[in-house]
Amino acid sequence: MAMSQYYKDLREAFGPGLIFMPCVAAMIRNEKDEILFGRKHNEENWGLIAGAIEIGETPAEAVRREVLEETGLEVKPERIIGVFGGEKHRFTYPNGHQVEYLTVVFECAVVGGALHPENDEMCELGYFQENGIPPLANYYPREIFRKEEAKQAIFE
Repeated sequence: MAMSQYYKDLREAFGPGLIFMPCVAAMIRNEKDEILFGRKHNEENWGLIAGAIEIGETPAEAVRREVLEETGLEVKPERIIGVFGGEKHRFTYPNGHQVEYLTVVFECAVVGGALHPENDEMCELGYFQENGIPPLANYYPREIFRKEEAKQAIFE
């Protein structure tokens, strides 16, 4: 999905300057416990399947919507792995727009759909082992990727 009208209006009012953006991200593992990452068009680095929470949407609804849009998978959010924000979570898009994310990361189970590696948002999707995570576009503490360490939520 392209930028929502809400964020378009914010950008029109504030320009490319730093805005605060509540987001969600999905930790999706396959039967081999590999983690699903995606790479967006025109980007070198990878990321968890993620996106902004829209006005009127709960975080759980947002993660289900984002995963479906970006992967073709239907998921059930099972638990929160962590909540992250602050300066480490600032990002500048190629067009110069700056954001500071507050991200709720959910562990999700696949309940339907089929993986579509090429779509409007992603050019590549892939599962990676915990010790082989690709270079990431956004910062996440490494502990969230280690299944044994992520049994308790991490807050940063």
